[in-house]
Amino acid sequence: MAPRLGFLCRWGKEKDPQKGTPVVVTMEKPNFSVVEIDGPDAAFRPVEKSRGKNTKQVTWILLLKANRAVGCIAWLVTVLWTLLGTIKKRLIYRQGIAIEGGKLGRGRLLFGVIRVFLVTSIGILAFEMLAYFKGWHYFQHSNLHIPQASELQGLLHSLYVAWLTCRAEYIAPLIQTLSKFCIVLFLIQSVDRMILCFGCLWIKYKRIEPKIEGDPFRSDDVEGGGYKYPMVLVQIPMCNEREVYEQSISAVCQIDWPRDHLLIQVLDDSDDESIQLLIKAEVAKWSHKGVNIVYRHRLVRTGYKAGNLKSAMSCDYVRDYEFVAIFDADFQPNPDFLKLTVPHFKDNPELGLVQARWSFVNRDENLLTRLQNINLCFHFEVEQQVNGVFLNFFGFNGTAGVWRIKALEESGGWLERTTVEDMDIAVRAHLNGWRFVFLNDVKVLCEVPESYEAYRKQQHRWHSGPMQLFRLSLPAVMSSKISAWKKANLILLFFLLRKLILPFYSFTLFCIILPLTMFVPEAELPVWVICYVPVFMSLLNILPSPKSFPFIVPYLLFENTMSVTKFNAMVSGLFQLGSSYEWIVTKKAGRSSESDLLAAAERDSKITNQAQIYRGASESKISELTHLKERKEVVSAPVKKVNKLYRKELALAFLLLLASLRSLLAAQGVHFYFLMFQGVTFLLVGLDLIGEQMS
Repeated sequence: MAPRLGFLCRWGKEKDPQKGTPVVVTMEKPNFSVVEIDGPDAAFRPVEKSRGKNTKQVTWILLLKANRAVGCIAWLVTVLWTLLGTIKKRLIYRQGIAIEGGKLGRGRLLFGVIRVFLVTSIGILAFEMLAYFKGWHYFQHSNLHIPQASELQGLLHSLYVAWLTCRAEYIAPLIQTLSKFCIVLFLIQSVDRMILCFGCLWIKYKRIEPKIEGDPFRSDDVEGGGYKYPMVLVQIPMCNEREVYEQSISAVCQIDWPRDHLLIQVLDDSDDESIQLLIKAEVAKWSHKGVNIVYRHRLVRTGYKAGNLKSAMSCDYVRDYEFVAIFDADFQPNPDFLKLTVPHFKDNPELGLVQARWSFVNRDENLLTRLQNINLCFHFEVEQQVNGVFLNFFGFNGTAGVWRIKALEESGGWLERTTVEDMDIAVRAHLNGWRFVFLNDVKVLCEVPESYEAYRKQQHRWHSGPMQLFRLSLPAVMSSKISAWKKANLILLFFLLRKLILPFYSFTLFCIILPLTMFVPEAELPVWVICYVPVFMSLLNILPSPKSFPFIVPYLLFENTMSVTKFNAMVSGLFQLGSSYEWIVTKKAGRSSESDLLAAAERDSKITNQAQIYRGASESKISELTHLKERKEVVSAPVKKVNKLYRKELALAFLLLLASLRSLLAAQGVHFYFLMFQGVTFLLVGLDLIGEQMS
């Protein structure tokens, strides 16, 4: 006999009223002889209809599933709560920045509405994803009844039909017309970008670059006299630049140029007396070393940077100088800067400006600086270089350039009518027939804004000023004596296409029309407009900085988000709104470069040389300066930096990610309800940002 199984034995001991007949199974060549089953298998027993389900087992199963669901929800809530807590600690309103009460109250109220719509959008998206994976498809489920129009007589049905009619007859044609117009502008701008890129490739292939014939600074020529070195004036305009004044002045004072042919003007517009004293002390230090340097301070700060430069050019001794080099407070030129730029003016009387390229000491500081580096590398490598080679005209960047003083005077000098005085003087000099040269291989170290707050204010000024200038200079352009094709290039390409059309179509097409297509599917944009062409143009923008290719996805989101700020700035400058005349000094971090090593080596001898540097000052003044320097060292102690986030920009970037996810799910048939809440939230964010910029 074969061994009996335990559970079979237990079955046999149970008293079953429907006990069956034992079954004997015989196999050929068995390992065991007989298997005896005392009762019928449960699968073959007759089903008792009166027997109910085991409620205890069902209850335990439900409790286990509920426990698992609650644990999952608790984990998600914990993660979300931690994330929100981290974001809350990094928000700008928790960093002690003072904001007007009324504006802050309005911002909080509108942000509360935006937050409600955003949370609702996320909830509906989660429900639709669950419905999709569960197979709850309205038109694909055979058991669902689709009501006919005759069965629905309620108010909601009538409103829905009216909405469909209005959407198809009135809204969709308007959106389609506007989208076609923006697509045409988009294609024109894309063609312009491609032509610039092809021009840059041609320059590199042919190795076209401004060259200096011979060596104008050979030793045998210099021995005869110093008359070959022209008189150069260097200006350093600054305003409350506590972090960077020292390294900027130090770098400029180390420029390799005959001291009797060089004068440095430190143009200080600071309204903080402690900063004024620190800058005066730095100027006195280099003056004691034999550098020809002077300090100027205006009591009335009118005209911002343009007024500062205009005031400095009015000095009587300026007439003795032939060229003027301008460096902002965070720029650190190399010692050979003048020897690489000034010789281009020799035997070239029509040349009015030599512009050098910017190089950034903090481009790898954070994600924001890396994304700025992409745009600025394309600007210098492609736009400035191509325009300089083929057109001999480009916009002056405001710093790291050398002007012929005669060109400035004949063009009307510095004017205070706009916030882009550098572009203003460049346009007027171009109308007077002066030529420009861009040197891509001459680089000057500087900084890019490391915080979003400083970057947004800088971009607002850079995009509102050109529209101010366009309104003011259009009559002068039309009445100038330059050729017709130069006028067309100045008006159509320089101003309209690159300063007005670019922010207009990018904001309208991708921030207005694209969200509206979620409500109006009849006006859906083609895939090549919203996907292929933008990606291709982004790749072209990244080409000058190939190390930035890993950041292409953040770059796309970054550009879409910044289009709101750029469009607002363009509108405010075009219609002369109040914010278009706002000038806020860009916050600097004071990053050091290789040229600062010499300055660092001299810090040890500051105390010993203090009495000699300030030998003309009184004892009280020396003690005051010493106290200020000690306070500066305490203030400038390294602290942990916290990136400041803005609520509305954070919500806008998150909505862009949701829109991308929704586009992927739309192809799989996910329901339409999520689009309504996301679109409303997107528009509220855009309207709030517009109101903030235009207020």
